[in-house]
Amino acid sequence: MGIFNKNYYESVKVQKRISNSIILILLLLGSILLLSPIWWMFATSVKNMQEIMTYPPTFWPNEWNWSNYADTLEAAPFIRYTFNTLFLTGFAVFANTLSNSFIAYGFAKIRFKGREVLFAILLATMMLPAFVTMIPHYVMFAKLGWLNTYLPLIIPQFFGGAFFVFLLRQFFRTIPNELMEAAKIDGASHLYIWARIILPLSKPAIATVAIFTFNGAWNDFIGPLLYLNDESLYTLQIGLQVFKGQVSTQWNYLMAGSLMVLLPVIILFFIFQRYFIEGMNLTAGSKG
Repeated sequence: MGIFNKNYYESVKVQKRISNSIILILLLLGSILLLSPIWWMFATSVKNMQEIMTYPPTFWPNEWNWSNYADTLEAAPFIRYTFNTLFLTGFAVFANTLSNSFIAYGFAKIRFKGREVLFAILLATMMLPAFVTMIPHYVMFAKLGWLNTYLPLIIPQFFGGAFFVFLLRQFFRTIPNELMEAAKIDGASHLYIWARIILPLSKPAIATVAIFTFNGAWNDFIGPLLYLNDESLYTLQIGLQVFKGQVSTQWNYLMAGSLMVLLPVIILFFIFQRYFIEGMNLTAGSKG
């Protein structure tokens, strides 16, 4: 009986090792597959144009032209574009976290007539594709005289977004109402409760909104393309178009610039990786 148990447990251990090895190999293959586009961008950024146009393409560069990065920075005022992008992204993160948390608090913690109807209407706006409202927005901002300014990219951020309001509302509802009741007994207002109780207890949800907003604002191409004409107001995404001509595209410079634009997002991901994961879990839970 003892020999049987020993053989059985050894068999289970071997099966577990084989299973773990298969999972490890699949994860490794998946990681290589996901990272291959980034490697392709990097390899293209250090090649010369002659090698880029070679067929079949080379996966490993024959010659490493690190000067492509310096040439990219000299081809356009990217320092100015970076400042412009940081300005718009910082405003978007501040405005979105502020407005969405404030609106979500109202829907989650304040009882008023028609609350559920208003919330349903808010959710219904998620069904509208962004391209449907693009022309009305452009006409409205043109009549307000806001074209070629940052106002069309900043002011709408203060009006919140349906998905972020929904996300934060779901999280706020998990915070016990007893905390609010105790604060009200001490004479606290809704503004005080929102700022001093709800927000400190909702750091994962707030961080999720901030991170997603940063990613969206940093990579926004359509908005600056529509509303900005002055080159001094361009963002990084628009600035990269300097390498795309009507006849040919300087792929090595374009890839070098794209990697430099991508770098802050990658750094942000590694710094706030825990919040990214919590945010994705929170998003999945909200959809359920």
